[in-house]
Formats: sequence, C-alpha cells, structure tokens
Amino acid sequence: MSADENVNADENLKKVSAYISKLPALPVTVSKILEIANNPNTSPVDLNRVISLDPVLMARVMKLINSAYYGVTNQVTSLVRAIIMLGINTVKNLALSTAVLGNLSRKENFQALNMNGFWRHSLSVGVLSKLIARTRNVDPKILEEYFIAGLLHDIGKIPLNNTLTAEFVQAMSRADTERMPLFQLEEECIGFDHSRAGFIIGSEWKFGAEILETIKSHHSPESCAQEHTELVYTVAVANCYVNISGIGFSGSRYPEKLPQNILDHLGINWDSLESMHGELVQEIEKAKIFLKAGED
Repeated sequence: MSADENVNADENLKKVSAYISKLPALPVTVSKILEIANNPNTSPVDLNRVISLDPVLMARVMKLINSAYYGVTNQVTSLVRAIIMLGINTVKNLALSTAVLGNLSRKENFQALNMNGFWRHSLSVGVLSKLIARTRNVDPKILEEYFIAGLLHDIGKIPLNNTLTAEFVQAMSRADTERMPLFQLEEECIGFDHSRAGFIIGSEWKFGAEILETIKSHHSPESCAQEHTELVYTVAVANCYVNISGIGFSGSRYPEKLPQNILDHLGINWDSLESMHGELVQEIEKAKIFLKAGED
C-alpha cells in the first residue's frame, strides 16, 4: 500500500532514525554476552565471568531465573548453576530482553500508545510463540528465542509513537474505523511501517539475525529468509491470535488474515490455538516478571 501523497516518508524516516540514535546504548556487558554466547565453544563459566561484572544485570537475571515463569523448585543462588540449568542461550536472551526493556519501558517513550497495553500485547505474543513452539517439539535449547522474538516483534511502534505521534494516532484511528491492519495505515500515514523502525533499532543494538528477521517480516512472513521460517511463522500466528483475542493493545484490532499455508506449515489451526488460551493467560501472569525486571 502506497503512502498518501502529502506524506514525506524520507523526512519521517530521518526523524525516527535520529530518535533511535539517541536511545541509550545497550550495556557493554550485554554486547559482550551476545558475542560470547554465539561462540560454540563458550562455557557457563565464560558467561558467568561477564555477567558478574554487571551487578544490576546479574540481579535481574537471577530474579528472572527464580521467578514462577521458569518454575525452578529450589531457589538458585549461583549464577553458574543457573546458566547450567537454563542453558547459555536462555541466559543470553534473558540478558538481552531485560536490557531492551530497561531502555524502552520509560513512560516518556509512550506519547499516545498505552504502555501497559503495549507491553501486555508484546508479552502475550512472546508467551504464545513459546507455547506453539513447545507443542511442535522445538528443541528446548531454543524455545526462549521464540519468547524473546515475540516479546520484541513490535518495538518499532515505540519510535513511531514518540516521534510521529499525530501521524501514528491517525494510523491507529483509521485502522480501527476502517477495520484494517495497522501496518497498512502506517504505510499510508507515515510512509513506512513499524517493522522498518524496529529493524533499525535491532540493527543498532545488534540483535541476532533470527530476532531481526522476525521484527522485519512478522507482517510478511512468507518473505522471510528460509532459515528463519519456523520462528517468523510462529510469531506471525501468535501476533494474529493475540490481536484478535484483544489481549493487551497493539493498536491493531483487525490484523491481516494469515495465509492458510502458514498454519498448515506449523501443523496448527484456530481451534488448537484457542485450546491453549487458558494456559496462555496463566503463563502471561508468570511472565510479567520480565516487565518488572526491565523497570529496575
């Protein structure tokens, strides 16, 4: 869908890019964690050594590990033990998500979009993505990537909401009255959608390729890189279900209809998604600890 004739997409993109460039950088510790965790020869001791250098991050990670979301029976007091129990990949994603939430959960970032509603939506997409992946017997070592990708899929709405507030409100209003997907009205009112803005943030903060691809392609899942198909398809389905179910608020009450072949590829249907609803609500309550960790 093309932008309205009076919309200056280039100018709007400059404003968004300038806003993103002024966001606080992710802690050096987190960048180091991402680097270390992506090394196949990394050990829990290597990761422990880096996280221990950042007491705030370490406290957040330990808080999350001991939360109801992970269901650890006995309290974990040793970071090394926690890394061994949960796996390097999970701890890496915990560190990344808490740092991102810490940077983006400030009230001044939410000029029009309701912050609580937005994060509840994002959290719900993350939780449902993980539930879908678990039912498909995805390797437990990478389940957390589904949660984090779902949690962060819409972060591009934050700079749109902050820097182009009037245009973003217009897009949300028209999406509601015209019963259309929000991203299509963003294209018309702003000149590009939140996926584009989110990709700029993710690139700036050096997210992994899988999360970047999800942010970029969750509204055009069939265009994603083949190696990320499972993740992107899963988050796209979860996003659609959460929007239609009205859990939280993303500004898009009328999402695009997903191609049937995406559901077929994942081996799920709407009935199977609805059968997860009770568990989804329970897991959302447990996962709220992520938002609190970001506020510390």
